[in-house]
Amino acid sequence: MLDVVALLEYPSLNGGERSLLSLVDQFASDGVTLSALAPPEGPLADALVEKEIHHIPFSFQDDYGIRLPLEIVRKQLKTVLRQHAPDVLHANSLSTSRIAGPVAESLGLKSIGHLRDMFRLSGTAIEDLNRHTRLLAVSRATLEYHRAFGLSPAKSEILYNGVDIVNFSPRSPSGFLHQELGIPPPGRLIGSIGQIAIRKGLEVALRAFHICANQFPEMHLVIVGERFSEKQESIDFERKLRTEVRDSELSGRIHFLGLRDDVQRILPELTLLLHTARQEPLGRVLLEAGACQIPIIASDVGGTREIFPLSSQALLVPAGDPVAVATALSSTLDDSQYAADLGREARIRIASHFNSARAASALLAHYHQLLDH
Repeated sequence: MLDVVALLEYPSLNGGERSLLSLVDQFASDGVTLSALAPPEGPLADALVEKEIHHIPFSFQDDYGIRLPLEIVRKQLKTVLRQHAPDVLHANSLSTSRIAGPVAESLGLKSIGHLRDMFRLSGTAIEDLNRHTRLLAVSRATLEYHRAFGLSPAKSEILYNGVDIVNFSPRSPSGFLHQELGIPPPGRLIGSIGQIAIRKGLEVALRAFHICANQFPEMHLVIVGERFSEKQESIDFERKLRTEVRDSELSGRIHFLGLRDDVQRILPELTLLLHTARQEPLGRVLLEAGACQIPIIASDVGGTREIFPLSSQALLVPAGDPVAVATALSSTLDDSQYAADLGREARIRIASHFNSARAASALLAHYHQLLDH
């Protein structure tokens, strides 16, 4: 058996956590056991119990919720890794990769740093990443971004995320979301799913919705997600968005659903998914919506064109351009056959290139290769 420990920083279940957990069902058959160094409580901890993954409680914060200094976290991590002595350490995010690189190197431990974000890093942070045995980026865009600032080309490769194409598959809408929101037929639900964060560009989706609102009076915008960042600029961003919606004459047609654990159930209820991010390494919700055969309009940023290289698979528009989004929205809502074709081609693309079996096999191969060299 090959023993892998994954290092996970946040108690929440975001794209990176979901992407890793979606693969573990295939690990046992390949002789790999996965343990998780993760915060002691929260949605992630609950998911680890559900998946029967050994959970080693590990916190990046003190008892008052204040983030611990980097060197203290590294010292504690080193102690835990010495106790458990895994074959491979898998740091599952850009942040944990930066933390774990020097620790793994000092222990002589084979390690993977998984780069799921495209944030500008200092030279010191890049050096920390390069201490890993291998670096995996979720898209070519992410890989090239970090290589431009000094990431080791010899150690870094692409590993695309995967999605369970059985759990996320085309289904007829049940109408539960219409009923929950009190929207009578023939109301059409346009979805925006993801963190409420500046980089996600939610204000662009709202402006595009306002542009098209009179043309499609039966259209409603459903916003799924919440803000995680406690930075003042993020707090101000969300407050401004909610104030603008509250004061708008369209407030009754814009619905904030908050954080939901039933996205798999929500997606088939949508007429279309809007993803107006300013930056996106490889949007997990794009994989999930595509697998569910939902037509997609998305910003042409980061790794999105790697998911949908053809215009027949999704409508990609310039980032930060609500007029372009509104134009794409109008053309799709005006032509149901066109929308259906987009959804069908998206499903074919995700099923063939971004399924979880393919992603799991690729990750397992990396684990085994580390021990063979």
